[in-house]
Amino acid sequence: MKIPRSGKAVDEQLELYHLIFNSIPSGAMVTDPEGYVTHLNRPYADFLGIDLEASLGKHCTEVVENSRMHVVGRSGVAEINQIQMIRGQNIVVHRIPIKKEGRVIAVFGLVMFQDIGEVVKLARKLHSLESRVRTYEKELLQLRSTRYTLDSIIGVGPAITGLKQAAQLAAANNAPVLVTGESGTGKELFAQAIHNAGPRKLRPFIQINCAAIPKDLLESELFGYDKGAFTGALSSGKPGKFEIADGGTIFLDEIGDLPLEMQPKLLRVLEEKCFERVGGNTLIRSDFRLVAATNQDLEGLIARGLFRKDLYYRLNVISLQIPPLRERREDIPSLVRHLLAQLAKDSGYASIGVSQAAMAALVEYGWQGNVRELANVLERALLVMHGEEIDLGDLPFSAGRGLVERLPAEVVPIREARAQTEKAALKAALDKAGNNKVKAAELLGIHRTMLYRQLKRHGIEL
Repeated sequence: MKIPRSGKAVDEQLELYHLIFNSIPSGAMVTDPEGYVTHLNRPYADFLGIDLEASLGKHCTEVVENSRMHVVGRSGVAEINQIQMIRGQNIVVHRIPIKKEGRVIAVFGLVMFQDIGEVVKLARKLHSLESRVRTYEKELLQLRSTRYTLDSIIGVGPAITGLKQAAQLAAANNAPVLVTGESGTGKELFAQAIHNAGPRKLRPFIQINCAAIPKDLLESELFGYDKGAFTGALSSGKPGKFEIADGGTIFLDEIGDLPLEMQPKLLRVLEEKCFERVGGNTLIRSDFRLVAATNQDLEGLIARGLFRKDLYYRLNVISLQIPPLRERREDIPSLVRHLLAQLAKDSGYASIGVSQAAMAALVEYGWQGNVRELANVLERALLVMHGEEIDLGDLPFSAGRGLVERLPAEVVPIREARAQTEKAALKAALDKAGNNKVKAAELLGIHRTMLYRQLKRHGIEL
């Protein structure tokens, strides 16, 4: 603080301090170490209902009931956010010792709120803000790429129930997780569920398929690169997946396809949580949680010299092995109902049923492609079914008239075939209902609003 030299400047400075002190909206009082009042601001005097000038020089206990300014003057210990009863009201106060060269020379008292009711109002406002934060957190979760939670894992058998419990436990810590299982069993689903069940759920979930990226690009994809690292590199450089995953989770799918020369680099990152960009020399630290997945036998790859044993042990801290669908047939009915509910929602059906014969066939089938194959079969059956439920003959692997026999000779994409079927069904329903939209919707088993939406989408005149 600049000290004025002239007497006039000193007077002006003191006047400014006096104005500041009296402009503080909360009550303020200063005493000497023994508790005698040396300063009192106008708002506090008005609140106490006393004469400001007459209070100066009096002991604090004569001016303010239940005062402890003299106690703080003796102890030298501040009392912050204390409740004091003044004029029948609970007041929040600070009592702060002012020290010079280690010795208390004054005590500053500040009434933070005129009434405890203002604290209650503030608490209510804070509660409202917390509620809004929770709402924004939910919206943020919906906007993120992760859409699967533990509730998305469908199954009632002991195998899937045990896996869900293990995933819940895994979500509570930061140890690496290795998810194994055949293709189509739902390894990505478990990875996202673990992320969403843990404390990192509001942070990034970064997924990379180790089999889908060329070897020469994988390192820069994982660790990023600095400007000028190679021909074609962005002038600004680019962060890698591990850098983006800071605070969140990185999911390395098809980890068994990771090139052998990349494996020691990944091991170092897992152990040290730091790395350098390609072409860079700055050490970057990232607080990530790793989940890896594979449908390969990693121990077999180790025996063949295609996977490092030390990396395997580092990845396999928590292991989740998802059994194939044919080994948990008790889960098939609930999976069928779940998948059909999703198809109904996407296709505009009120509901889609499945006959007992068709369900029995679904339970008995081998499912080499697991849940992914099951979803595909149900989607194909939806294209050819009659009425509101899938029957035995609608399944491609069933005896008698199967789907293969009923599909057109010319192969078309599933989405196109579905669109053609939907358009034909809409026209047939309108013809049968005499162009009565209400009756047509009833025949199709959908709501009238959905009918209008479908008619518009397929360009059928209303």
